[in-house]
Amino acid sequence: MSELVDPLGLRPHAPLLDAYWRFLESEPTPFTIPGHKQRTNLVGPVIAGDVPLYGGLDTMKVEYGTLAEAQGLAAQLWGADVARFSVGGSTHGNQALAMAVGRPGDHVVVSRTLHRSLLLGLVLADLHPIWLTPTIDEQSALPAPTSPAYVQEVLTKHPEATAVFLGDPSYVGTFSDISAIAHITHQSDIPLVVDAAWGAHFGFHPLLPPHAIAAGADAVVTSAHKTLPAYSAAAIVLAQTQRIDAARLDAAFEATHTTSPAGAPLASIDAARALMSLHGERLLDDLLVTVRHAREELKMIAGLQVLEGTNIDPVKLTVNLASTGVDGMELERALVGQGMPVEYADRDILVAMVTIADTAETVHAFVHALKGHIEILRGEPRTMTASFVWTITPEQALSPKSAFFAPHEFIPINQAVGRICAELIAPYPPGIPALAPGEVISADVIDGLRDAHASGTRIAYAADPSLSHIRVVS
Repeated sequence: MSELVDPLGLRPHAPLLDAYWRFLESEPTPFTIPGHKQRTNLVGPVIAGDVPLYGGLDTMKVEYGTLAEAQGLAAQLWGADVARFSVGGSTHGNQALAMAVGRPGDHVVVSRTLHRSLLLGLVLADLHPIWLTPTIDEQSALPAPTSPAYVQEVLTKHPEATAVFLGDPSYVGTFSDISAIAHITHQSDIPLVVDAAWGAHFGFHPLLPPHAIAAGADAVVTSAHKTLPAYSAAAIVLAQTQRIDAARLDAAFEATHTTSPAGAPLASIDAARALMSLHGERLLDDLLVTVRHAREELKMIAGLQVLEGTNIDPVKLTVNLASTGVDGMELERALVGQGMPVEYADRDILVAMVTIADTAETVHAFVHALKGHIEILRGEPRTMTASFVWTITPEQALSPKSAFFAPHEFIPINQAVGRICAELIAPYPPGIPALAPGEVISADVIDGLRDAHASGTRIAYAADPSLSHIRVVS
């Protein structure tokens, strides 16, 4: 058996991981899919380690129950009634939860900082959004945590709301008082659903916030591949069933998931769960020290603002470059050229993901590279300005589903002001929508999209990424 099978004593505690290694070690001759039959001499090592769930980690008739056992262990660890493992990322989880908590035509409160996947979940479920637009922090020009008072105000104004959807922690690392917000939503006897894609590590260390289920949320989707060491697109959906129908959630999850889930991502979720259960606090101890030292070094760079505070994820490295005069896009290119791609960069903001897979040495090397490139690229200080995607107040003319399926036309974008958008357009990263189906197109949004495109930002999901044309409702 390879020494990599059990690096931290996981094997007895992770049924999916155990099944994964058992399958590979058996050197099988399968007569099932996938069609590569474990042979790497046809298309190369790209398929190495690709084991199916059905006919791999379990029999075709699911006689061993390895997935159910692993999901039960995850539910126990996070204190949930239900846990489901997804190979479709938090995108799949968001869309399943949208279908689980409402009926066609229902109104739901939705944070505008949520990922585009939730917007398309509204299309699938035919839900009508009541938007929570973010407050911009004056010092950082970034979205502030969602205020419980704001949620209370919106629910008081919209008693017809049947659920609240929040994205927390945010892409840049801010987090809200989920406990207080859960209390407010439960006073209206409606569920709080949290997209915690960036917060899978929460709850595993006393210096970190509790995870959303522990804070009182009714359902959570989190990406095991973002802040935990799982396979790409591996995600977990967790739910309490007092206000969410378990059978409806199960049906929604299956409706939007593949019927041929890959075993490696599933096994990696199980492995990450076991790792955090056994060693999470110790690993996060080391990470917190490493990031604290990195922040202290970065604060010594003239003009560089490091995002930190009581409502900031202490393991996230987010910096504002405005006072250094450095263009974040140019800085990103320099770091990529050095083999150090970052999670996000626009003109003013740069976000570096640091996880338990990093070491003090890798983080120190990154900080050293960042300091060097900033000094080379330094320019005239400029005023911090919030990214336009954080400042949009949408005007909803049609429901997302009505606009998505409406007859449409493709027109020059300079003729689109006042028309109703029929597609979803989001600068990426972070994937926060600038326009969603059913919204009235404004000149400010068009100008913001054009500026983002001109600066080198990828304009995602648009039918015309060059932004010369846009799809509108006929």
